[in-house]
Formats: sequence, structure tokens, C-alpha cells
Amino acid sequence: MGNVRPEKVKRVARDLFTKYPSKFTTDFEQNKEILKSIINTQSKSLRNTIAGYITRLAIISQPKTSDAPLNEEND
Repeated sequence: MGNVRPEKVKRVARDLFTKYPSKFTTDFEQNKEILKSIINTQSKSLRNTIAGYITRLAIISQPKTSDAPLNEEND
């Protein structure tokens, strides 16, 4: 099952991801440090939740690559 996040977290994360698309990556720790410099929040858990959702958005926005061929025959 996935995480249920409040709409406030999603809205802030989407806004930041659209404003700074080149800053955020698929690495949570790096996104957390970038988020510290962008926004000022007193709650560490809120900042981590936003960084986690931004990480998820970065993963989703990447083009999908396939490791295995689709038409592989098993002999």
C-alpha cells in the first residue's frame, strides 16, 4: 500500500517541483538538503514528507527504460 499524504504536502511539492525542476533528483537525501535551502519550515517531519513526495514526482517524471527485451523467447 502507498502512503497517504495531505493535500497541502502534495500542493507544496508540486509547486516546488515545477518551479525548480532541474534542482530535484531521485535521491531523497539530496532533495532533503535542497529543500532546507528553499523553504523554511520548523517541522522536520513535514520537510521530510515534502522531500519524499518530490522524490516520488522525480521518479515518475523520468522516462521509462526497459531492462529486458519484450519479445524474449525462453527455450
